[in-house]
Amino acid sequence: MRPAQQARRRRTDGERTSISGGRNSSLVVPRSLLVTLQQEIVGNAMQMAVVSLQPGQTVYCEAGKFLFKTANVTMETRLSGPSGNGGQQQGGGGGMGGLLRQAMGTAMQAGQRVLAGESLAFQYFTAEGGAGTVGFAGVLPGEMRALELDGTRAWFAEKDAFVAAESTVEFGIAFQGGRTGMSGGEGFILEKFTGHGTVIIAGAGNFIDLDPADFGGRIEVDTGCVVAFEEGIQYGVQRVGGLNRQGIMNAVFGGEGLSLATLEGSGRVILQSLTIESLANALKKAQGGDKQGPTGGLFSTHAG
Repeated sequence: MRPAQQARRRRTDGERTSISGGRNSSLVVPRSLLVTLQQEIVGNAMQMAVVSLQPGQTVYCEAGKFLFKTANVTMETRLSGPSGNGGQQQGGGGGMGGLLRQAMGTAMQAGQRVLAGESLAFQYFTAEGGAGTVGFAGVLPGEMRALELDGTRAWFAEKDAFVAAESTVEFGIAFQGGRTGMSGGEGFILEKFTGHGTVIIAGAGNFIDLDPADFGGRIEVDTGCVVAFEEGIQYGVQRVGGLNRQGIMNAVFGGEGLSLATLEGSGRVILQSLTIESLANALKKAQGGDKQGPTGGLFSTHAG
């Protein structure tokens, strides 16, 4: 069986197809729950996602993540995000008042994405007159992962992790508490995915899947290593040690700065082996412009 066919057959934990329980019993689930995105993730160090679209099916991506498409796949750029109705834009209703509300909603969505450092627009791809193919990729050398949403749990991801998703998946911005964001540097703004269907994310380096429940209910990681986690996981940022000798040693010489991310509860967590900060420092060092010095951590400086 080809990988794309395997992806088509894959179902989320909460989905069921027609199941026969005997001569007089069967369970039939609405067809909409059985739809998932046919996709194949290929490559090693720099992966890409090759998506097979059925006629009329729509997938959208963040601007800058598109690679290629077949000729029968149309491409449209919009400021508005998907509404969960299959990619169709809502008419707003109510004449001029409806148009005004729609415009204000679009402006608020775009404004939130700009504040979060995301792209201003989305690109939508729809197969017309037959099946089509679209390719997407992240912006850093690393892995990609397809997440299946069944409508019961949202997923949260670090900014820039989003690559593409079905039009039935809604993209939003989640703001963590101000104290958390200011302490962690990378955890203040998160991407949030809800609805039904497949969402594709990307990160740097290799991925590892963990469940905090398998490690006593809590794990502590570098703030730049968190890629994504399921709803139900409590995400926070804590200071590394106290204001004592060991705490200062950790901050100055440990390379982690003053904070660590904390993930608590039961659910799936995806971490990456490479942080953007470490990649940037390695590139600066290779170019003879390393500013980190022998201590790293608190005394690291980063050229703008």
